[in-house]
Amino acid sequence: MTKLQKFKESYFLYSFKRDKVAMASFIILVILLILAVTAPWIAPMDPYGANNIDIMNSEIPPMWSDGGESQFPLGTDNMGRDMFSTMLYGLRTSIIIGVCAVALQAGIGIFVGLTAGFIGGKTDAFLMRLADIQFSFPYLMLAIFIGAIFQVVFGVGSYERLAVPLLIIIIGLAEWPVYARTIRASVIGEVNKEYVEAARIIGLSRPTIMVRHVLPNSLTSVMVISTIQIANAVMSEAALSFLGLGMPVTKPSLGSLIQSGFEFIFSGSWWITVFPGVWLILFVLVINLLGDWLRDVLNPKLYKG
Repeated sequence: MTKLQKFKESYFLYSFKRDKVAMASFIILVILLILAVTAPWIAPMDPYGANNIDIMNSEIPPMWSDGGESQFPLGTDNMGRDMFSTMLYGLRTSIIIGVCAVALQAGIGIFVGLTAGFIGGKTDAFLMRLADIQFSFPYLMLAIFIGAIFQVVFGVGSYERLAVPLLIIIIGLAEWPVYARTIRASVIGEVNKEYVEAARIIGLSRPTIMVRHVLPNSLTSVMVISTIQIANAVMSEAALSFLGLGMPVTKPSLGSLIQSGFEFIFSGSWWITVFPGVWLILFVLVINLLGDWLRDVLNPKLYKG
């Protein structure tokens, strides 16, 4: 039986087909991802280009409202950029930051959790206290601290160019203990099993046992955490942008779009904040729904059919 046939007959796919909420969430997520990936080709304009900033076109309402124009179906923002194009690029930026930040979180957290759970003893105690210390620092404080260091080292003018990797580092460093604790708990449940003892008896090295045998059997929970953490990372980026610590207005994300339009919402230009806000809520919602379904499927004790 091929892997494809096994997948078609798996409980995972069977459960997915039975869950209409999961299917709808997955379809919406795929559509959003396609829009984000193809933004440079399907967007009517490049909102990152200085030539496309025209203050004369600022705050044009959606085309179905009085004063709207057909060339700007969702209106324009306060800098005269097409809202539809800006939202496509903003979604793309938010997803890049979210996925890369979670990859950094997972890399650090899995290494720390695997090491702590497998070795145990003083190493375990030290690494877990380190995770506790990290948890005690709010990510906003970490963002301010890293941002200040960045400006001293690279200068304020470099922030626009390096904002994406900076936010990835900030969000990634702030949330790695979530992975570390989860992996540690899974590894502790695996280290005393017979296959680990057999690997030790035949002379496999500790790193080999950790990476090739224990880790793959401890990654089930990581799949669930990663879906939730991507949503959290996107929300964290939006929160940082709203507080002026995120993406610059010249290279907007969904969070910076919401922030830049918030001061205009009470003057009647509601679309600058509302449309990116709807996209952000929709993206986070479908990921959380998929994460809930994935948690239920991978833990049969919670799954109720």
